[in-house]
Parts: sequence; C-alpha cells; structure tokens
Amino acid sequence: MAGQYSKHQPQPFSNRIQKVAIVGAGGHVRKRLAEAHFRTGRHVVTAITRTSSTSKLSKGIQVAKVDYSGDGDAALVKALRGQQALIITISVTPPRDTVSKLVRAAARADVTYVLPNWFGHDAANDKLCEDSLLSHSRDAIYAEIKNLGVSSHLLLNCSFWYEFSLGSGPDRYSFDFTKRSFVWFDDGNVPINTSTWPRCGRAVASILSLKEIPDDETDQSPTLSQFRNGTIYISNFRLNQRDMFDSVKRITGTTDADWTITCESAGQR
Repeated sequence: MAGQYSKHQPQPFSNRIQKVAIVGAGGHVRKRLAEAHFRTGRHVVTAITRTSSTSKLSKGIQVAKVDYSGDGDAALVKALRGQQALIITISVTPPRDTVSKLVRAAARADVTYVLPNWFGHDAANDKLCEDSLLSHSRDAIYAEIKNLGVSSHLLLNCSFWYEFSLGSGPDRYSFDFTKRSFVWFDDGNVPINTSTWPRCGRAVASILSLKEIPDDETDQSPTLSQFRNGTIYISNFRLNQRDMFDSVKRITGTTDADWTITCESAGQR
C-alpha cells in the first residue's frame, strides 16, 4: 500500500474490504460467518467448498467448488484470486496440512487478510496455549504467514462457544443432560468469557466492515489495519458455572434435587 492514509493511495482506491472468501462455510460457526458477512451488504461472499460438499448456503452467497485434496493448488489460487480476505473455518478432521495449503494459496493469490482457523483461545496467552496443546499450531501458522510475506493474519479470541460447550457433554462446561448430572469445578464461582456462534459471525463481519486505513492524519476512527497480525477479543457473557446452572434449571424447570452434582478440582481436572 502506497502510504498509511487513504488520501495517499493511487486512484481508484476503495478503503473497504469488499470480497471475502470463506472455506468451510457449511458448519455451525462457518454458516454464521458467511451469513453475517452477506447481511452487511458490504461484502461479496464466496464460499469455497470441496467438490463433494452438499452444504446448503444462503441465497446470495457465491459458491466455488474446488478440489484441493491433492498436491497442486492452481484451482484454489484461481478461486482466491481477487479476494481481499480469506476466512478458514474447517473442522479438525481434514489433513493436518490443510490450513497451511490454504494460507500458501492465499499468498499466491495476493489475499490481504487471512483468518487461519483460530476461533477460541487467546493466542497471546502462551501458558494457556501450552496447556491446551495449541502452541505448535499457533507458532507454525504465524511463521508460515510471516515467511510468505503477503497476507496479514487476524485471530478471533471468542473463548469457548457457549451453545456448543453447554450442550456437548461433561468434558466442556460439565453438563450431561442425558444423565442429568453436573460437575462443579472447585466451587463453580470462577467467571469466564464465552461467546455464541452468531456473535462470532457478527464480530468478524464487523471487523472486516471497518475502513482498512485512516482517511488522513485527523482520522481517529477504528480501522482494520489496527488489528493486523493481532487478536480480536469478543464475548457474549462473563459468567460462572453457577450462573449457567441457574439458567439451565430455569429453562428445564428443574431444581438441584433433580441433578446429580459432584465437585472436582479444576487443577486436577
């Protein structure tokens, strides 16, 4: 970019991200991301899907079916050419090198911003990433994007997805709705931040709707460039397990007596 202000850019110049590609747009959070971007009215959204995908997407979202399972990336680069932002939202089941392959293709296609499949933990918290075995993947993607020298990364720290973590069994927020059992971590009073899938979609769409750079020296409004190679922090709620349990009991019409309640040390768990 020619300078740090939009007034210095060669014309014609648009100071907004207009074209957004999303890989994996058919899942829960992926669907919310695609729809949130489309609803802004500011983005042309392209869902890049595998040729075998049968995911149904909202009307108005463009679809590019690409086979990127092999070693070549020509088709993927072609699909990404002209895109200004790439959002990667794939599950944990694809091959380990899938994110790397997408990042390399984005660089070849001159995509400016990449969200490299990071939705959850605070990437700036080294101890947390080490404890959750995510340090290696974080460092690897940082290094690859930096070494390629084309794209900037954006990471979303949304903490745990609330609806997923509440309803997905005792290994997460400790609720087992089938057995109607619940585990306190310590005394259940430690608050955490947590976010919903729709909030994640709106947050990323809002960030990518910002002006990319300031208009001039006097422009103090937030810009996308302020988040370049950094983390975006969001949260729907800050609550503890007791708050969650009270909500569950209210919705299910139950009391403590209807649940099997145990307690575990958070450190030991």
